[in-house]
Amino acid sequence: MPGPPPIIGGRTVSSGVRKSMTEAGGTCGAPVSDPAGEVSERLVLAGEFPTPHREQWLRSVEAVLGAESGTDVEERLSTRTYDGITVKPLYVAGDAAVAGFPGLAPFVRGGRPEGSVSHGWEVRQHHGHSDPAAVNDEILADLENGVASVWLTVGDGGLAAAELGTALNRVRLDLAGVVLDAGAGFRAAAESYLELVRAQGIEPDAAVGNLGIDPLGVLARTGRAADMDDAMALAARCARTHRALRTITVDALPYHDAGGSDAEELGCSIAAGTAYLRALTAAGIDVDMACRLLEFRYAVTADQFLGIAKLRAARRLWDRVTEAAGAAPAHRAQRQHAVTSAAMLTRRDPWVNMLRGTVACFAAGVGGADAVTVRSFDAAIGRPDAFGRRIARNTQALLVEESHVAKVIDPAGGSWCVESLTTELAKAGWAWFQQIERAGGLAEALNGDLVAERLADTWRRRSAAIAHRRDAITGVSEFPDIDERPVERQPLPVRRGGGLPVVRYAEAYERLRDDSDAMHTATGQRPTLFLATLGPTSVHTGRSTFAANLFNAGGVRTLSAGASSSTDEVVAGFTSSGTDMVCVCSSDDVYAERAADTVAALRAAGARRVLLAGSPRRWAASGADDFVFAGCDAVRVLTDIHRGWGAT
Repeated sequence: MPGPPPIIGGRTVSSGVRKSMTEAGGTCGAPVSDPAGEVSERLVLAGEFPTPHREQWLRSVEAVLGAESGTDVEERLSTRTYDGITVKPLYVAGDAAVAGFPGLAPFVRGGRPEGSVSHGWEVRQHHGHSDPAAVNDEILADLENGVASVWLTVGDGGLAAAELGTALNRVRLDLAGVVLDAGAGFRAAAESYLELVRAQGIEPDAAVGNLGIDPLGVLARTGRAADMDDAMALAARCARTHRALRTITVDALPYHDAGGSDAEELGCSIAAGTAYLRALTAAGIDVDMACRLLEFRYAVTADQFLGIAKLRAARRLWDRVTEAAGAAPAHRAQRQHAVTSAAMLTRRDPWVNMLRGTVACFAAGVGGADAVTVRSFDAAIGRPDAFGRRIARNTQALLVEESHVAKVIDPAGGSWCVESLTTELAKAGWAWFQQIERAGGLAEALNGDLVAERLADTWRRRSAAIAHRRDAITGVSEFPDIDERPVERQPLPVRRGGGLPVVRYAEAYERLRDDSDAMHTATGQRPTLFLATLGPTSVHTGRSTFAANLFNAGGVRTLSAGASSSTDEVVAGFTSSGTDMVCVCSSDDVYAERAADTVAALRAAGARRVLLAGSPRRWAASGADDFVFAGCDAVRVLTDIHRGWGAT
């Protein structure tokens, strides 16, 4: 009996489906009777076509791939995440079930029945500058142009707590939510903020926002413990007097920023939230109120489907914890603040960050985040300027107001792909959370080596994938502009480290580009490599284009021989190039005839380092010193070229 319709990314889009629909012919609907007995045309999508099945899809894919019948094409087209989750090319109804309803436990489909339909999600802008007057100007501009709440860095690297009054001048604290991020200085920042509430004559229960108390986040970022008892006592006091104000942030960004995976971010955040529930109830707060005091902060990247699934999985995990803690269903929905990833931002070709931020924001909205922050495209360079902040605001405005992303409640619900990823991420996150709990909780795991070593291992694997260009970074590892003019911004104050590392995915390539720029400034030259292109353009262009793209990613300029008819012609081009590094580029057929002779001729002409664009297994006998090919360690190759450039 035919199976359920195949789904790719939540839609029926296989060539087998198209073929079956074409062969069936007919119309997409049939005359039916309406309740009044009248005959009318009603659209019934695919109603007259036979149900497609898995075997059709497999045959279609085998034909496209040129694979033999019986080949495991699904395995060939599958990918694995850093949590070991297999992302398949095809999902069917049996792979996952829809979990509940929006606004009801386990809250996978959203924390509120209405989702964000009425007003969209909360647009939240970050401010990390230390000048209170400048921050005030920026905040007022944000609030006048679509921002609903602001996120302020206070203390280390940001505003002084005593300057909150200046920074928040003319900001109504009962209308605009203020989220503090004060690190270990949470008490001074909270007291200053509460004093501003009193000075504005606002009733305590009317103040909105979040005091941002997060001692475990402080430990993760700095390696120094904050006073948990003092933090929970302050949170408990404020909970009794300012009932609309959240007091605690469960910040998962330190684990993401250290290179961690989605499930690692989930497990650490659930462990932190559990620790805060225990501490709050020990301080005399009932579990329902304790749940209301917490807001969780997660990173979202340009991998939109994993971002959507992570937010949905986080709500599922938190519901399980709060149910076990005895919280009433009405208080178990996790409040989420999604932030576009800082780790994915690039300093090179930063304009692409606008696209990354748009995709990540889309994932946050579709995933059901309550509040979203889009980082400015220039945030990795320094202090964002007015243009960067405007683009960050308008990215959200476009998705909410023009694209109507918020007008659908849980648009990913029912996608067998997303539902499956949600379930798998929840399982992986829960397993990591249990491991942390067995170690004595998150504080013990941070003080020991458990968390640091786990995240470091993931970062090693991620770094290797980036170096081998399996994880592409557009504008950096792929399609770089070697002559781009760097974007300049005022530097931000350096925040103290000491805890988990802070990484960016593009940093290895950008260090090479920085070295190339420094060399160009000092000598007028960049590391340069000659492309020994053998044969006509149609023969060598595939590999020469690939090689030039790879070398440019590390700031290595390439000169090409162009179309050539003989080895002597290529050697003549090399000797006039001014470099002693060369990469041979052509087709396999030409390599079979000329590769070894060309390498030898180039070496005789003074080439100190000869590379070949092709497989080292197939062309090892060519005598080349190194090889560039799809999947090679590009960072290593580029580093070797930098080290050898100009050496005697």
